[in-house]
Amino acid sequence: MSKPRTTAIIYDFDGTLARGNMQETSFIPALGMTPKQFWNDTVRPQTIKSDGDDILMYMQLMLQTARKAGLTVTREMLREHGKDVLLFDGLRDMSWFDRINTFGANYGLDVKHYILSSGLQEMVEGCPIYPAFEHVFASHYVYNEDGEAEWPAVGINYTTKTQYLFRINKGVHNNWEHEKINRFMPDDDRPVPFERMIFVGDGDTDVPTMKMMHTKGGHSIAVYDPRTEPNDQTKLHRLIAEDRVNFVAAANYTDGSALDLIVKGILGRIAIHEGTMPAD
Repeated sequence: MSKPRTTAIIYDFDGTLARGNMQETSFIPALGMTPKQFWNDTVRPQTIKSDGDDILMYMQLMLQTARKAGLTVTREMLREHGKDVLLFDGLRDMSWFDRINTFGANYGLDVKHYILSSGLQEMVEGCPIYPAFEHVFASHYVYNEDGEAEWPAVGINYTTKTQYLFRINKGVHNNWEHEKINRFMPDDDRPVPFERMIFVGDGDTDVPTMKMMHTKGGHSIAVYDPRTEPNDQTKLHRLIAEDRVNFVAAANYTDGSALDLIVKGILGRIAIHEGTMPAD
């Protein structure tokens, strides 16, 4: 039997794997603020005033606001706040990853899972599903000798996300190695061809990544919170009409859900293309 073909499923985090933003479950309440007070009344006006990047701005304002509240932000503290993020159904017990990995293996595919998020890597590291991922590309901090977060080391926004598809494509699991990213690499030498990638994201912030995945021959799925209003779902369905995404489904990761069937169908399509589909 031929060697299993490495296949990547790449997920956004906030709104894709978890309901809302990861900072809203416990970190922002610990500051004595509501999500609206933090995002709308603090981050947005400061971003506009500074003509800044909203991701770097929210990261720095998390630190500044925490210090004013007498809180010390450390990696361990952020990991603790990641433990209780509101994951969608089918994820917390890891059944989604076990089921999809087994399905892929039966089709001659070695499925690896990645996160590509503007959220905080440290919070993802505290999340119960963290062990399921081959690598996490997310925003994170620089820490001083005392372990306190000092400033943003990496801020991933909706347009810079696209570069990380190439890092996965070429097997570069860090943020600093640019030479290998820019150097020519024959398609056959790339660990994960775009044709064996699936990107799962939500909303407008993931559109550039979805569009690039779509045009590179990969597969993209837009998901929505099952509790959202029909109008919000209609906005995502429009992405199909505009040829920006392949599929739209509720963020339900349980066995037999629409998302489950879509991902399995894409894996089957990849297996047929790769010639690894088992005979009947």
